Amino acid sequence: MKFGINTFLFASPFNNQSIKLMKQFREMGFDGVEIALENKGDFDYKEALKVMKDNGLECSSVCGTFGTGRDLRGSKDKQETAKNYIKDCINACNDLEVDLFAGPLYSAVGRANAETQNAKREQWAIVVRNLKEVCKYAEDRGVYLALEPLNRFETDFINICADVKRMVNDVGSPMLKIHLDTFHMNIEEKSLSAAIFEAGELLYHVHACENDRGAPGTGNVDWKGVRHALRRVTYDRYLVIESFTPDVEVIARAASIWRETEKSNVELAKKGLNFLKAFFVE
Repeated sequence: MKFGINTFLFASPFNNQSIKLMKQFREMGFDGVEIALENKGDFDYKEALKVMKDNGLECSSVCGTFGTGRDLRGSKDKQETAKNYIKDCINACNDLEVDLFAGPLYSAVGRANAETQNAKREQWAIVVRNLKEVCKYAEDRGVYLALEPLNRFETDFINICADVKRMVNDVGSPMLKIHLDTFHMNIEEKSLSAAIFEAGELLYHVHACENDRGAPGTGNVDWKGVRHALRRVTYDRYLVIESFTPDVEVIARAASIWRETEKSNVELAKKGLNFLKAFFVE
């Protein structure tokens, strides 16, 4: 098991000035960094890779951001914009020497409506078609795409592991995998461990976060169940802390972080990592 940190806890957008955070991440004890890439060219990929390596880190994954203009089930223009962005992120993965692009690739975050059954079927087919295209692009470049279910307030499309597994099966690409997040799971799944078992060998990425978006280990997430299930499915990739504080204002607004759960983002990262290492490494 390896442990990573999502850059949204410290910066948005992640840019050339943010690269200096790598030294701090290593000093905290992280193995890798999940870089949230908001737009192509936000930072120098090769320089970021060099600094990570200089500090004994690796890029654990590239994390996608899907605003209203990037929507694989939206208008034709939004579909094309989303596909081009995903391809840009796949290229960034190659430059950062990482094999995983993760996130809610299927839809714009915040699009949550009471759709008719016919509309749901039509949108599902559109997303399947678009994912097949970007998966072919990913296959040619050796990068996996991991789809993340989100809670009901952030999407009406894929909320639970069973949903995302059906999408993976319908697309039928060896490059399409599952990304689970304990914050969303804690809202939507009947059982966190059962969801992990549902994902099984398709599980390629896990975000570790508390029910209040705070440091792992400080809330009511069923960590024992998570640990048991991850061991049973022999998960050996990254556990990445994706938590937020008011320190990064744009992300705090987007994630509805209206209060402090820790004194600072540094304290949250340290506390969360200490818990994960003590709990998952024996």
